[in-house]
Amino acid sequence: MTATKPRVLFVCVHNAGRSQMAAAYLRELSRGRVEVLSAGSEPKERLNPVAIQVMAEEGIDIASERPKILTVDAVQESDVVITMGCGDTCPIFPGKRYEEWELTDPAGRPVEEVRAIRDDIKQRVQALLGELLPG
Repeated sequence: MTATKPRVLFVCVHNAGRSQMAAAYLRELSRGRVEVLSAGSEPKERLNPVAIQVMAEEGIDIASERPKILTVDAVQESDVVITMGCGDTCPIFPGKRYEEWELTDPAGRPVEEVRAIRDDIKQRVQALLGELLPG
């Protein structure tokens, strides 16, 4: 980790669901103590409306977020890179911490399934936060 705030990058293919929900949770739960980025290897034009809905149920508004393209700079500047099914499109740099979170893509899924994905993401983010900011 760097001496400053840890920086975490969440990456999925479309940056429209999983990575956006994870980034929103980490932003919210870290209360500004972690820098959070998210991106996609093939970003969509807009966020998944069901992801927006299920995060709003948690009191977190992601409606103004926009999918962003994954850049080499974003990976290089991050301490932890968490991928969610982006395969080999994520560049690998020595000294970075990489994790692959096996999560179902919420695209086209009914709200009940997206809630379950959201809850899984929240638990993983809480565990990550405990590792990044112990105590």
